[in-house]
Amino acid sequence: MTDTIARLTHLQDTPQTQATRQQRAKAISATQACADLLLAPDLPGGLPLAQRLAVAQTVSAASGVTALGEHYAAQLQRLPTATPDARWQAIQQFTQLLATQPAAADRAALLALPAAGLTTADVVLLAQLIGFAAFQARLVAGVAALAALGPAGSTATPAAPAAEAPFIHPANLPAPGEPLRLNGYTSETLDWKAWLPVVDATQASAEQNAVLDASHPKARVSDFYLLLVHQPRVLAERSEAFNAIMYAPGGLPRSERELATAVVSRINGCVYCASVHAQRFEQLAKRNDVIAQVFIDPDQAGTNARERAIVQASAALTRAPGSFGAHHLAALRDAGLSDLEILDTVHAVALFAWANRLMLNLGEAVYP
Repeated sequence: MTDTIARLTHLQDTPQTQATRQQRAKAISATQACADLLLAPDLPGGLPLAQRLAVAQTVSAASGVTALGEHYAAQLQRLPTATPDARWQAIQQFTQLLATQPAAADRAALLALPAAGLTTADVVLLAQLIGFAAFQARLVAGVAALAALGPAGSTATPAAPAAEAPFIHPANLPAPGEPLRLNGYTSETLDWKAWLPVVDATQASAEQNAVLDASHPKARVSDFYLLLVHQPRVLAERSEAFNAIMYAPGGLPRSERELATAVVSRINGCVYCASVHAQRFEQLAKRNDVIAQVFIDPDQAGTNARERAIVQASAALTRAPGSFGAHHLAALRDAGLSDLEILDTVHAVALFAWANRLMLNLGEAVYP
């Protein structure tokens, strides 16, 4: 099987990192399946391969991940150059905005695409491709950093952690399970409204019905899934990748995966994703103190060394994957995380570069 991540990060030279990745074989295969589908030469629709490769190359270059940018540039050189026109100019503008400032790509930015001639299915494909390339860039950067970190025995063994004091809930915060509202962010349940026409579930095709049934118990009444199912194969592959990363057994505890994704969502300005994963952290950890810190100032968040290491690595990989390196992961290892737990952190952070760009740029959060 092709493994683009392994090839671009030269994992043949670091067998210990390759062995760690093999413990997440489902994530490897799901990630590659997404790449193979999104960049398949015969993918139907109004975005030809040359344009899709140019979009992926633009996102990679904007992320600063040179190896991935060169990977797409080499493929582009073998194809005819896209003819510039108003439609292609709209695609390029949207791509650059999502790659660098996802929170700035508002409804007007999205609606410029159908105004330029893209169908709803084309827009959904474009958004999925941009999100995937942002995910892929951070995955390449994170795996390369883990490989550069070297074997666990090559750094000092962390000291045994001191016994933690019994947890006392801060008096200034609502009890876990009650809405936490700080700095424009919340842990309460929000709705989400699409900015483009969604599929009528009663008129969905057999393929769309099958994907909706497999995606989420509430997919048939969710604007998010009913919009993404305009591209059912892409939605199906993305769901496989999401589940392989967020629900993989062992490794990083679920609560800490939720913490990492809440940090990414807070930095990217995705109120909806931040609310979902703040709530899930509270449900799993039975506390909300670190979530309050993330909402106020993610750069200072963390109630202990382990949380601070997870938060800071998540922030660094989100903001600047091109300059992400082994030094950003060293604190995770010093805090006692295994290489598998570090890889799970990288996976979760990278995944929400994708998830945030869908939620932020295809619709908006709706408060109760």
